[in-house]
Amino acid sequence: MSQSNCTPQPAPSEPEPPSEHPTQAPRGLEHPGVIDFLGFDRKSGEVLLVMVEKRKWGAPELQLFQLQEKLNAYLSFALDGEMEDAYPDFIGKPLRVRLEYVSPPGDQELAFLQHVHDQLALQSIAFEVEVTGESCACGQPLSDCTR
Repeated sequence: MSQSNCTPQPAPSEPEPPSEHPTQAPRGLEHPGVIDFLGFDRKSGEVLLVMVEKRKWGAPELQLFQLQEKLNAYLSFALDGEMEDAYPDFIGKPLRVRLEYVSPPGDQELAFLQHVHDQLALQSIAFEVEVTGESCACGQPLSDCTR
């Protein structure tokens, strides 16, 4: 998906402790109460919720737990009416959840991601994963990305 087709939207989030970049909200799996990116893809007509993992897969139990927590928060935001209250234009629009991360997942992570994909598909929610390397789709290093 090209950046030009997606309209970023500010997303409500729970308060987080100050980060080293006070003008930028903390992002990543370790911040489950923060929507990393919320937008609308005009080309596909989908609402896009993106989670960003800036760390390489190295502590699978911790990272998978954090991914599960963040997914639960995203799905609660999307399915329990909070997103519709904040963004009434998104009512009735299909939903896509994307996980962007810097390194390829191992077997344990792949199995979990496949399970997530299958479960979300049962609710007509698209789920995709993207290995971005050291930069995100906007071309900046993932750790410096402002999306």
